[in-house]
Amino acid sequence: MKKVGVIMGSISDFETVKPAIDVLKELGVPFEAHVYSAHRCPAEASAFARGARENGFGAIIAAAGKAAHLAGALAAQTTLPVIGIPVKSSTLDGLDALLSTVQMPAGIPVATVAIDGAQNAGLLAAQILAVSEPELAEKLDGQRAAMRDAVLAKDEELQKKL
Repeated sequence: MKKVGVIMGSISDFETVKPAIDVLKELGVPFEAHVYSAHRCPAEASAFARGARENGFGAIIAAAGKAAHLAGALAAQTTLPVIGIPVKSSTLDGLDALLSTVQMPAGIPVATVAIDGAQNAGLLAAQILAVSEPELAEKLDGQRAAMRDAVLAKDEELQKKL
């Protein structure tokens, strides 16, 4: 199975990114996590993205706050799918990060999840890999069925109260 790269612009983003890592672990998806800043160590970030396919990666998750544009910087260096996580900062509550992640020029796509939406980033990366991994697709189907069952159980509880 291909790996997922989980790249954060700062170690302070780790707690925000951790739900993506947890999802990947739960699903048995191999991953690597690194701190590479698009602005403070651009050569290393670029080298990671340029070599990602050859190094066994199938998708990259990139998290950065403020107007830092890690996801776009990585996407410019690879044709692998890149998923951006805009990180909420104290300055503009993550709106700056969201806008810098979704405002990509034509030809350099970045999939974007919600501000601090790491769990969905992990799930989206897994879904991308599941296109060619039937066992992973089955695990994802099982998760969806469990979510459905949980919601319907809550509805049943509600109906009993009414």
